Amino acid sequence: MHPPIEFWFEFGSNYSYLSLMRIEALAGRAKVPLHWKPFLLGPIFRELGWQGSPFSEQKEKGEYVWRDMARRAARYGIPFVRPSVFPRRAVLPMRVALLGAEQVWMGEFCRRIMLRNWSEDAEIDDAGAVLAALAGLVPDPAAVLRQAQEEGCKDALRAQTAAARARGIFGAPTFFVQGEMFWGDDRLEDALDFACRAG
Repeated sequence: MHPPIEFWFEFGSNYSYLSLMRIEALAGRAKVPLHWKPFLLGPIFRELGWQGSPFSEQKEKGEYVWRDMARRAARYGIPFVRPSVFPRRAVLPMRVALLGAEQVWMGEFCRRIMLRNWSEDAEIDDAGAVLAALAGLVPDPAAVLRQAQEEGCKDALRAQTAAARARGIFGAPTFFVQGEMFWGDDRLEDALDFACRAG
């Protein structure tokens, strides 16, 4: 058995989108167990001294990133539309993702949310978006939504974000295999290769 890959991601993160749309299939083919680790980037960026995404704060870097996103999405065959709002707030669906991290519906829920943000340029941080993404995946989407709105789930997401910071995470996506960190969509295959060699 290969060691698992931890996938730390955020719905508002553009490069997390590219990894999330691919990781479940790639990890499955490699027979590497996948551990979903949703967390919030905003508090980490603020702790590092940024008020928002570094791609928004530095114009030249931001313009490069959107060209890079278009190229990489085309390479992977993933639909991509530059969002009219960036970074888009995603607290509610991130809470749902935390609830679903060990559920069979996790991957499909996350892909639906990501496509809504990065392909349809639609809001994701509202009840309607979450219910639509859960439709057909769980028996009672409204019950999952209610649980995501409870204080315990809010606290759990804060704790997960604090755990990300304690691990030294500074951006998303970030992958860990046996404590080894890999940062960025272009390191997903490297992380999976590392897991395969370690197993």
